[in-house]
Amino acid sequence: MTTQEPVRIFVGTDRSQMLGVKVLEYSCKRHTDLDVSVIPMIDLDLPIPKDPRNRQRTGFSFSRFAIPQLAGYRSRAIYADADMQVFKDIREIWEMPFDGAKVICQEELPDHIAKMSKSAAPDKRTKQCSVMVLDCESLDWDPVKIVNGLDTDYDYAELMQQLCILDETDVNYNLPIRWNSLEHYDESTCLIHYTDMPTQPWVNIDNPNGWLFTNEIRRMLKDGVVTKNELIAEIGYGYVRPSFITELKMVSDSRELTPDQIHQLNREDVKKGFVAHKELNELRRQFKLEIREFEKSLKGTEPQKQGLAQLASNLVNKVSGKRA
Repeated sequence: MTTQEPVRIFVGTDRSQMLGVKVLEYSCKRHTDLDVSVIPMIDLDLPIPKDPRNRQRTGFSFSRFAIPQLAGYRSRAIYADADMQVFKDIREIWEMPFDGAKVICQEELPDHIAKMSKSAAPDKRTKQCSVMVLDCESLDWDPVKIVNGLDTDYDYAELMQQLCILDETDVNYNLPIRWNSLEHYDESTCLIHYTDMPTQPWVNIDNPNGWLFTNEIRRMLKDGVVTKNELIAEIGYGYVRPSFITELKMVSDSRELTPDQIHQLNREDVKKGFVAHKELNELRRQFKLEIREFEKSLKGTEPQKQGLAQLASNLVNKVSGKRA
């Protein structure tokens, strides 16, 4: 690999997250002299698992498995979620050695991030595969086959959190947490992940790190990368809070917002009936109902049979060197 190769960043996203994709791309390019190519993966034609418990948690959960194919099984690529912002040179992870592995994933979370106290945060965070470096030449992934495997060989958690389709030796867990810093920012942060969806800065003024995102939008407006009319359009679609434009006018640096001003911005969103991620919330409600109905249909001996089948599958994986 040479540094002249374009840095290919494949982004998992849906239509509601496209402003986030633009911020990710702009912030990444602003901090490197490498040629960066950002490819949003949206509405990929992938199968839907029959068991609703194994279906995507977002509209793009499974898109990462299409990257080697989309990259022509050539060279390397980076996977990132749309809700991210970069502060340092992407060269650091782009040039990381695989050391015989096929994928580079995140190291274990330190306690100050895993046990963070924040609005909409889980009790304890678990490490994510939301930033990965992939050796596309050595990954023969067929995304359709991988998703179909959810109905026969593994479940959602095993696939998404444990990458059970790879041998343990295929995964290098050396990606520094500073390159997927979950809702945490300090001077060492290279990439912040606004992973708590209810408090993402474009839908909620109360994110303590939201000023980073809003100030980046100010730079983008100045550079003509995004326009005010585009922001207004996103607000009209319901993907961005109405108070976002007001905030941009209210101060020149969102770190200067007073509690009274934040309260005023919140009132504007409430008055205009804004609901963060309204479409996704409805899909998740339907998702829970489907799971409930599906589990009702499994009453009797069927759940026991399925449990035994899963146990047998896990034992086979362990014997063969796979991660269960």
